[in-house]
Amino acid sequence: MSVAFTKEESAETAAETQLPDRPVSPHPNLVTATGLKALEELLHEAQAAYEAAQTIEDVNERRRESALPLRDARYYAARVRTAQVMPAPASTDQIAFGSTVTFKRGDGRVQTYTIVGEDQADPKQGMISYVSPVARLLLGKSAGDVVEASGQELEILKIA
Repeated sequence: MSVAFTKEESAETAAETQLPDRPVSPHPNLVTATGLKALEELLHEAQAAYEAAQTIEDVNERRRESALPLRDARYYAARVRTAQVMPAPASTDQIAFGSTVTFKRGDGRVQTYTIVGEDQADPKQGMISYVSPVARLLLGKSAGDVVEASGQELEILKIA
């Protein structure tokens, strides 16, 4: 439809309000119970931001302010809908989804990470995705095992 039949000021204004969808991982959407709650909260925040943007009188400004929360709401709705809540690990004998693992790197650094879903992952907060290279190496291993990651040995010290 030509912009002559809409209230946009220009074709650029119309185009900038249509953001592409956020990419969705091809991996199963495994989440912890906490991860699901976080996704639901993010969905609620995106929906609230979209509703707030809908109160803006100027149609062009309303569309600009609505674009990002609308895209985020679509993404989080899909992630909540496809979430597969994984139970907490039943044992600390082997590393599983949801396990907190402490390991020592070959250079002497000791690190602790919890293995979580992709949307919950935040390495700075000590959470890595179950599809990350390190997590894939660690899953199924036990305390005392040594694995090699990028030419460096990781010795598993503790599983919680």
